[in-house]
Amino acid sequence: MAVRIRLSRGGSKKRPFYRIVAADQRAPRDGRFIEKLGTYNPLLPKDHEQRLVVDVQKVSAWLQKGAQPTERLQKLFANLGLCSAPVLHEQPKKSAPRAKTLERLKEKEEKAKAAAEALKAAEEAAKAEAEAAKAAEESAQETPAEAE
Repeated sequence: MAVRIRLSRGGSKKRPFYRIVAADQRAPRDGRFIEKLGTYNPLLPKDHEQRLVVDVQKVSAWLQKGAQPTERLQKLFANLGLCSAPVLHEQPKKSAPRAKTLERLKEKEEKAKAAAEALKAAEEAAKAEAEAAKAAEESAQETPAEAE
């Protein structure tokens, strides 16, 4: 019997609430399970203490017995340090941006780079102008002092 640690959905329509359960992988999602390990409420803020409530000892015991967490739970458990983070798979070529989109992105980058260079050049010019004004002011102050 292959055991999975997975989410079992509860809650009403458009208000999800999940129980974290250890279940036979052949059992339906919301059906029979072996043991309840915790709860997950995705509607709560990420820093809320009740968003993810897990019995760490039970989860680690099931993981040692060979139970496999689902990808979503593996991400959540990795944040708790119970298991390693899931391996991210390469995105298919079908979802990659098309040629025109890539050209637009490249143009945007070039415009941003040109704007940054123009801003830098303007700052340097203003700095040089300020230094020239300061030098002229200092020389103007020295000239009357010599006349006395």
